[in-house]
Amino acid sequence: MRPIVGAGTDESRWRAWPAPAAWPALLEDGRIPTVPPLVVAPHPDDEVLGVGGLVAMLAEGAGAEITVVTDGEASHPGSTVYRPTELAAIRRAETAAAGKLLGVAASAIDHLGHPDGDVDEVALAEALTTRLTPGRWCVTTWRGDGHPDHEAVGRAAALACRRTGATLLEFPVWTWHWAEPDDPDVPWHRARRVDLTASARTAKAKAVDAFRSQVLPLGPAPADAAILPPNVLARFARPYETVFVP
Repeated sequence: MRPIVGAGTDESRWRAWPAPAAWPALLEDGRIPTVPPLVVAPHPDDEVLGVGGLVAMLAEGAGAEITVVTDGEASHPGSTVYRPTELAAIRRAETAAAGKLLGVAASAIDHLGHPDGDVDEVALAEALTTRLTPGRWCVTTWRGDGHPDHEAVGRAAALACRRTGATLLEFPVWTWHWAEPDDPDVPWHRARRVDLTASARTAKAKAVDAFRSQVLPLGPAPADAAILPPNVLARFARPYETVFVP
C-alpha cells in the first residue's frame, strides 16, 4: 500500500513530462472493440476518473458495461451529515447519473455491494469470471495503485482474466498522487495512451461533476471535506487517459 496523504505530485509536473507523447495509442487508427468491454470500478467514480473518456468514446460503438464493486460508503467515515447507508445510496445514484452522461444505460451498470475497504477477492474473481469471455477487455484499476481496494479489485480481475482468456487493461488513479514522472515502481513500459476526442473530454468532465458527494464538501466539518479537491481532479482533466496493457 502507498500513503495517499498531502497534496501529492502536482499536475504541472505530469503535464511537463514528455514520456506520454511517445506511448503507443490504445485505439490505434481509431479502432474500438466490437465487444463491449467490462469496466470494473472499486468505488463509484473510479470508472469515470480513470477511463471516463474511453467509456464515452466506446458509446459510439459497442458501448461498455460497468461493474461497481463497493458503494463507497466509507468515503467520509466521520461524516456529520450522512450515515454510511445514506452515502451508499447517494453514490449509486451518482453512478447512474454519470453513466448516462457517458452514454451508458442504467441496465449496463451492475453494483456488487462489497464492503468499502473490505473487498472479497475470491468472491469478486468468481463474479467476474462469469462476466468475461476470451478476448473481451476487462478494464480496471492497476494492481499497484496504492489503494487497498484498487489493488484487491485489480488482482481479482487479473485472476478472472487468466481463467477466461479475457484481456486485462489496468488504469492508474492514485498512482498520479504518490508516484513521480519516470518512477521506477510504475510499469511505464506497458503504458498506452487513450487520446480523447473533444466530445469525450466534455462528457467526462460532466460525469466527474456528477459525483457531488466527492468533489464538494458534504458540510463544514473537516470530516466532510471533499475527497476529490481541485488539485486531485486536475490529474483527470488531461486530453488523454492511461492504461497498462498485459
